[in-house]
Amino acid sequence: MTREELYEEHGAKDRDEYLENLAEENGVDPWVVNELAGMLGEDEDFDGLVSFVEDFGGMF
Repeated sequence: MTREELYEEHGAKDRDEYLENLAEENGVDPWVVNELAGMLGEDEDFDGLVSFVEDFGGMF
């Protein structure tokens, strides 16, 4: 499965929309999600990034 197909499977047309949706769903500023995504890299978009964002969103 291609990366684009993975984003589509998660309801987004591309990575940018996926990150925006992830931020919105967890009540986290999109800037924070983009910064975390940049640090972790695309390989963590569906694992480590999700965990970080969920934890971060739960803090506030």
